[in-house]
Amino acid sequence: MGALMRDHDWSATSLGPQERWPPSLVTLIRVMLNSRQPMFIAWGTDRTLVYNGTYVPMLGARHPAALGRPFFEVWPEVRDEVGALMDRVFAGDPVHMDDLQLTLHRNGYPEEAHFAFSYTPVPGDDASIIGLFCACTETTRQILAERRAASERQRQQALLQQMPGFVAVLRDPGHIFEYVNDAYITVAGQRDYLGRTVREVFPELADQGFYEILDQVYSTAEAFAARTLPIRLAGEDRERYLDFLYQPVRDEAGAVTGIFVGGYEVTEQVRSRAALEESEGRYRTLFEAIDVGFCIIEMKFDAANQAIDYRILEANPAFERQTGANVVGGWVSEFAPNLEQHWFDRYGRVALTGEPIHFENSAEVFGRWFDVRALRVGDPAARRVAVFFSDISERKRMEEALRILNTTLEQQVVERTTERNLLATIVEKTDVMVMAVDLGFNILAINKANVDEFDRVYGIRPKVGENILDLLADRPEHQAQVRAGWSRGLAGEEVTIIEDYGDPERARPSYEINYRTLHDDQGEVTGCYQFVTDVTERLRAQAELVQAQEALRQSQKMEAVGQLTGGLAHDFNNLLAGISGSLELMHTRMQQGRLTDVDRYMTAAQGAAKRAAALTHRLLAFSRRQTLDPKPIDVNRLIAGMQELIQRTVGPAIAVETVGFSGLWPALVDPSQLENALLNLCINARDAMPDGGRITIETANKWLDARAARQHDMPEGQYLSLCVTDTGTGMTPDVIAKAFDPFFTTKPIGEGTGLGLSMIYGFAKQSGGQVRIYSEVANGTTVCIYLPRHYGETEDEEQPARQAALSRAEQGETVLVVDDEPTVRMLVTDILEDLGYTAIEAADSAAGLKVMQSDVRIDLLVTDVGLPGGMNGRQMADAGRERRPGLKVLFITGYAENAAVGNGHLAPGMAVLTKPFAVDVMAARIRAMIEAP
Repeated sequence: MGALMRDHDWSATSLGPQERWPPSLVTLIRVMLNSRQPMFIAWGTDRTLVYNGTYVPMLGARHPAALGRPFFEVWPEVRDEVGALMDRVFAGDPVHMDDLQLTLHRNGYPEEAHFAFSYTPVPGDDASIIGLFCACTETTRQILAERRAASERQRQQALLQQMPGFVAVLRDPGHIFEYVNDAYITVAGQRDYLGRTVREVFPELADQGFYEILDQVYSTAEAFAARTLPIRLAGEDRERYLDFLYQPVRDEAGAVTGIFVGGYEVTEQVRSRAALEESEGRYRTLFEAIDVGFCIIEMKFDAANQAIDYRILEANPAFERQTGANVVGGWVSEFAPNLEQHWFDRYGRVALTGEPIHFENSAEVFGRWFDVRALRVGDPAARRVAVFFSDISERKRMEEALRILNTTLEQQVVERTTERNLLATIVEKTDVMVMAVDLGFNILAINKANVDEFDRVYGIRPKVGENILDLLADRPEHQAQVRAGWSRGLAGEEVTIIEDYGDPERARPSYEINYRTLHDDQGEVTGCYQFVTDVTERLRAQAELVQAQEALRQSQKMEAVGQLTGGLAHDFNNLLAGISGSLELMHTRMQQGRLTDVDRYMTAAQGAAKRAAALTHRLLAFSRRQTLDPKPIDVNRLIAGMQELIQRTVGPAIAVETVGFSGLWPALVDPSQLENALLNLCINARDAMPDGGRITIETANKWLDARAARQHDMPEGQYLSLCVTDTGTGMTPDVIAKAFDPFFTTKPIGEGTGLGLSMIYGFAKQSGGQVRIYSEVANGTTVCIYLPRHYGETEDEEQPARQAALSRAEQGETVLVVDDEPTVRMLVTDILEDLGYTAIEAADSAAGLKVMQSDVRIDLLVTDVGLPGGMNGRQMADAGRERRPGLKVLFITGYAENAAVGNGHLAPGMAVLTKPFAVDVMAARIRAMIEAP
């Protein structure tokens, strides 16, 4: 470039010959030529261009003609952008820019170019600016590369933004948020993410394990994936569930620089599955209770895909009632070898095609008619069919009689045949109520049974030709009910309903009503007929059966209570001796003035009183009557609470040992029923060891695989076992086979109901578990109750509230105390007066009600439940509230809490405190009730 400059004719330029160049220009040219950075000089008023060799690539095809020419003759296209900048420099103001974008035509076409440069003014001898010196760098490639990279990042982020799942990108070991998509914000909420660490954004995850997983992925470079992982975010009272992936992000050298986070929220799916399981449980209960027969069958086909047999996999109790057979697990060919082929064909078609069917047909082998609905269930390859059916034999017999009567009516009228009389007699004499109406609700036919029943429940005797709705015109609610039933039949719906009909002042029985449509010869609907059966007694019998079962359960429980009385009487005598003796010694020492031993006797009396209270509370809780109330419980804790009761029941000749498994799973059962079952097993064990022995109560966690589940006749899964083992006489195989049968007992007459093991079996099955007996004659017996594992936490035991400092009454606050026991009344009154309350005493309900009906101030009523004076405590409180609405009432009682108020329901502003009670508990409860709104 230096040679090119020396050979250039500078005399034709504004610079003139080289020998006349000023020293400053010569110096700058030397500096420029010896530099590797692109540089140029713009000199003089026309800003003549001089440049070095590394500037040449920027000129492109304009070199070498650009040398010595005015700057804007070389670069005319940049005059607007660069001209103003050069004017500033020639005015003495240096200019620096990191990025100047220009459009250049240096290679014959316009192209985008970027430069970083510094314009430095060059002063002359008179200090005026005579030139411009520029050191520059073309950054076009760098800028365009960065732009492409940014565009690629934007494209990738746009793709991530469109993903249906949540996405985040974390960098550095501190897991700093670099990017989150909208789906991530939708899941986690609006927060300040970018530039902050996960720990800063989500402090609530400190104890949930997510920080540790992120640290592990970053340090080990191994991805982590999880499904349905629970997470609890701030401000949320329920857990969510996530499917997610932590994937390490590496640089070009393979080092981990961050973590890619992606996944989906599956909370609704998890909750839906839980709801589905709950729904399935409800439907299972429904199918166990309904009168409609239900079963699931597995079809068998030959090589030609012809259905040849099926097996009953599952059936509800109504199945046996409807068919008269208990055949779960058996093949039809085994118990009904002559069953018609059409049953196999129909069920086989459902299993193969998945198309549900509804039909009515007879089964000669059972001698019955059935109304059947069938649909495929489960995996089609399993070829299983769910079948719902009802025994319609009686209805079919009646329909056949009516069909014969209907089809031969004209012939019967003409010929007056014996057959007509016979059929008419059948319809007229049967107990089944029959009626037919036309489309206008006019009666076409009605038998005597129906007329008599209509008269009994409505006081009306309908006749053929009358309108059934007009007969009930003055009773609109009954008319609407009758219209609704008949309208379904007249609309073509063949349906069976069970419903109450009739005037309650006369009679309102329950009926099973079958509606069937009447058609003419062309198939058009002309009316409807019904068969009606009074099922009041049947429904009452079913209700009485439920009550009888509950009575049997309570009887069995009370038998166990009877076993406790001897031991309890002995223990109470010991406790009462401790209480009375301590009180006498306290009295003696106080008379003697020796107060040092009083505290010791007082502590002994209080301890004995508390143990007596614990015994009565346990006995009351055990003997109360209730239905199953399942709760999550710790079985080990329940056993520990009963150990003293069990030891007293079995007596001192028998040692009781408990072996509780550490880490025992919770169970979802009724604790009262489980206590009942455990106590009865221990009583049975005691009776098997008349000469004494050992009872071992043991718990364990059990995982039953498919094989073990089949052996135990239970579903596969996780269970906990509660086993009671004795060293007694044992059982023979015959006795074991009958042990769970109701009323079966090996005890002498009058010494046992035979209900113990049968009730335990029913409780275990109803709780989703099983009971099994393992026994050898002369070597003892083990009875194990298996209960399904509960996936959740157990309930904490209630801890009685205590207050270090008892709150005192406010001025004028008054409490009415009603109790027929002077000692209790005195105790409560002293507590109230010590705390500053005004106490009013009454010894019976009549006196208490008289006070409440006066004008005296009463802030709280404290009353026993069992009172003399014609009313109990609840009745007295209700009567008092008629005069004082909203009066707050605290019942104190020695009975179990759910028996304290009659029906077990307390009105708002009422509470129960059981005797005996601690002074601070009584005081705290009184203060809390008075202050409550």
